[in-house]
Amino acid sequence: MTTIVTDQGFSANDWPVATTPLEAFDADPDLAPAALDLPGDTAPEALEGRLAGMTHIRISIPGFADGRGFTLARQLRRMGFQGRLRARGPLIADQYTMARRAGFDEVEIAREIAQRQPEADWLARADWRAGSYQSRLQG
Repeated sequence: MTTIVTDQGFSANDWPVATTPLEAFDADPDLAPAALDLPGDTAPEALEGRLAGMTHIRISIPGFADGRGFTLARQLRRMGFQGRLRARGPLIADQYTMARRAGFDEVEIAREIAQRQPEADWLARADWRAGSYQSRLQG
């Protein structure tokens, strides 16, 4: 089981559509999935011009020390993806702010992580717009 973390805390998993793995998406050029599962090391150039009609992307992050998924999220946003973007993996509460700033809408963690780091730990980082050096420079 997994736990979904949003700015409001722990929430139900309401991922509304079946998710297509990247391998299937690459294998069938006519496939137009609404949701896509990506490994964190996916080259964003491989998705250029292929995001139209997609509403959900989930990026797997293999370890809390692996930042490639964060970079991919930022690049997808810069490419114009405006749908729902979810990070999935063994992230810790301290990384929630970074995940949101990179472009993720939510984080999917294992229930064991949620038990070790309860909702209050994640909510303490939910004000991800506050405290950044960019906001201090602009303010």
